[in-house]
Amino acid sequence: MTDRNGPIIVFDAMCVLCSINAQLVLRYDSAKRFRLASMQNEVGAALYRECGIDPSDPDSLIIVDGDHVLRDSDAVIAIYSDLDWPWRFFSVFRFVPRILRNPVYRWIARNRYRLFGKRGSCWLPTSEQADRIL
Repeated sequence: MTDRNGPIIVFDAMCVLCSINAQLVLRYDSAKRFRLASMQNEVGAALYRECGIDPSDPDSLIIVDGDHVLRDSDAVIAIYSDLDWPWRFFSVFRFVPRILRNPVYRWIARNRYRLFGKRGSCWLPTSEQADRIL
């Protein structure tokens, strides 16, 4: 099984919005804290299944850190909280109650292809970023 020390972001590499977010993480995570796994690869699909999420129809990106899992808006806020400024600013949304932010997150997640588009093929990292991709 995959080394689960340190947070792993599992995302949809076919989704334009998700791919842009993954690239933003790679660029603004100067501490290189996060690693990424797409739901389309073996590692990401296995992590989704372990969390009870169908990798062929996910309803959320997740962050897996050991046995701890974050999903929905909590995952997004955790990502942005650990990025460099100005992205860290978005962590203020943790003060918005989940009952308000999760329905917005879920609506965007369900409609991500219609709103932002779907890639013809999975996004691939550059050679400099490859060590952070599982």
